[in-house]
Amino acid sequence: MTVEKTAELTGHGNPIFTLELSQKPGILFTGGNDKGLVEWSLKDNAFIKVMFPVATSIYAIHGSANFPLLFTGLRNGDVLVFDFLKQQLLPPLKHHQKPIFDVKSVSHKQELLVASEDGTVSIWSLDTLAMLHVVKISDDTVRCISISPDEKQVAFGCRNNQIHIYNLEDYALLKTLHGHTMSVFSLQYAPDGRFLVSGGRDAQVKIWDTASYNLVYNIPAHLFAVNSIVFHASLPYFATGSMDKSIKIWGADDFKLYKIISREKGYAGHQLSINKLAWNSNQLISVSDDKKVIVWDIDFDS
Repeated sequence: MTVEKTAELTGHGNPIFTLELSQKPGILFTGGNDKGLVEWSLKDNAFIKVMFPVATSIYAIHGSANFPLLFTGLRNGDVLVFDFLKQQLLPPLKHHQKPIFDVKSVSHKQELLVASEDGTVSIWSLDTLAMLHVVKISDDTVRCISISPDEKQVAFGCRNNQIHIYNLEDYALLKTLHGHTMSVFSLQYAPDGRFLVSGGRDAQVKIWDTASYNLVYNIPAHLFAVNSIVFHASLPYFATGSMDKSIKIWGADDFKLYKIISREKGYAGHQLSINKLAWNSNQLISVSDDKKVIVWDIDFDS
C-alpha cells in the first residue's frame, strides 16, 4: 500500500472540525471555528466559495441522500438547512440549546437525527422539517451517531464512555456497550453490517460484533483521542484519524495495521489534531486543527 499527498487546500483561518462530500461528485464541504461553511472542488483542488455565513463554530455537516438539503450543526444548538434547489438557507432547526455534535439521516424513514451536548437526540421529518420526537440518550453529551447499513439500528457514542444501541423503528434502547474508559468520539458500522467500530478519547479502537454486540477486538490504536473512523465503501479497509496528528489504515477483515500517515513517517501531514476523515473512492481526505484540508491518494495494490 502506497500513499501520495496530492493536494493541500488552504483558506480556513481557524481549526477545521468537520467535512462532508457532496452528492454532486467532486465537491467537498468543510466547517470549523470559522465564519462560514466552505465549498471546495476536488477536481481542481481549489476553493469555490463560502456557501453561507455562520454565527458560531460548525461541528457537524450532513448531506441527506435523495434530498437536496445540507444540514450544518452549530455550537449554539441550531441546525442550518441549505436548499440546493433554491440556493438559499431555509429556517434553521431550533430545539437544542447546546452544541450539535453529529447529524445523520435515515433514508427509508426520511428522518433526520441530531445529537447534542444536552444528552438528547432530536428526530426531524426530512419532508416537512418538523420535529417528530426527542429521545433522551444520556445524562451527558451525545458525540457521534452511526446508522447500520440495513437502517434497523443506530448507535450513539457518548461522553460518559458508553455506546447506546437503539432500534430505528421505535427508538427503543436495545443495548448499552461498556468498554471505553473515556468519551466515545467516533463510531462506524462496517459496510456489511457485521461489526461496529468505535474510537474514544482513551485512544482505543474497539470492534463490536453486531450479532451480539460483544467486544471481539481491542486495538490500542493511537496515542491520543480517536476523532474519526471511516470505512472504505468497497475495499476491506478502514481509516482512523487522531488527536496525535496521525492517520492509520487498518484491515477491516483482519484488523491489522497497514499504513501510518504522519510527519514522523515522512509524510507532509498535519501538524495538529486530525478531526475528520472521508473516503472519496481511493482518495482519503483529512481536516485538522492546523486549518488545512489534505487529499491523499491511496494505492492499495502496491
